[in-house]
Amino acid sequence: MDQEMRDRPSRTAALLLGTLVLATAFIAAYVGALHRPTPRDVPVGVVSGDQKAQAVLAAVRNQTDILEDVDYGDPDAAADGLRNREVYGVLASTTEGGLVLTTASAAAPAATDVVIQVLGSAARQAEMPLRITDEVPVAPTDPRGLVPFYLAVGYVLGGYLAATVLGLGNGTAPRSLRRAGLRIAALAVYSLVLGAVGAVVVGPVLDVWDHDLVGIGATGALAVFAAAMIASAVQAWLGLFGTGLVILLLVVLGNPGSGGIYAPEFLPTWLRGMHLWNVPGLATDLLKSVIYFDRRSSGWPATGLTIWTALGVVGVLSATLFHAGRRAARRPPPAPTSTDSPTAG
Repeated sequence: MDQEMRDRPSRTAALLLGTLVLATAFIAAYVGALHRPTPRDVPVGVVSGDQKAQAVLAAVRNQTDILEDVDYGDPDAAADGLRNREVYGVLASTTEGGLVLTTASAAAPAATDVVIQVLGSAARQAEMPLRITDEVPVAPTDPRGLVPFYLAVGYVLGGYLAATVLGLGNGTAPRSLRRAGLRIAALAVYSLVLGAVGAVVVGPVLDVWDHDLVGIGATGALAVFAAAMIASAVQAWLGLFGTGLVILLLVVLGNPGSGGIYAPEFLPTWLRGMHLWNVPGLATDLLKSVIYFDRRSSGWPATGLTIWTALGVVGVLSATLFHAGRRAARRPPPAPTSTDSPTAG
């Protein structure tokens, strides 16, 4: 008891220090990433051989690094690139001597606005009329295209909070494979419920979208389960310290690096590719694919979340076996019985 009383101030100080580090990282990540969004290399598609459109994009590129041209072999490939969210717009020339810009504002309205502004100015300088068509617009109830991001944040938050609550109530590492299986099953059921609840909230309750609710619910369930299993695995291996690490990965770095608040091309270089592998970014991309875009664009986000889920399950099971082995090694051997005594009999 005396030793426990002596250790308590040190433990409290360590927890406060960890909280201070997390809060500082939160401020640095959010302010550093979002205080001055600067677009760079925003991709715009163009068909190889379309000399007028290529000349306009080349002129823009000679003046600024805001846009980056992506060449496609034919108009169908360029249209697929737009629907698969490889580019924010496709520039083409018309037989009347003008230009047409086809956009997909649902990918990121801010990025689409930049493309329109830059190419509109370039077209005026070239004295070529520019017609703009938005092939994949955002919903009127989601004018800035932020609802998928906030929905993804809610799903991820729900996942790691559920894992943390189970860890605090029942121990961060399950004591047996049976208990680990029960925890995984409980989190799977919870994920299905929260995925469905989120779809209902953005659908019938708030009337943001009235379509693809099953897809939204399934995406939500996968995002919740991925976050929950990663949190469970990290906490099972690292205990209370793992909770802080989960917050760092899923919230402090995950949210600004998700490409949800600003398109990845607006973020600092060290954050630009994070949405391709972190859970909030994958969830945001998958929700956008389900709600607005061709389902073919959902391939990597769905695969990435599935990989995270599988790693989390393996992490929980391996941590359970590891800690069970350590407990068995520390357990004293049973005392000898009378039949085991060398003098017996």
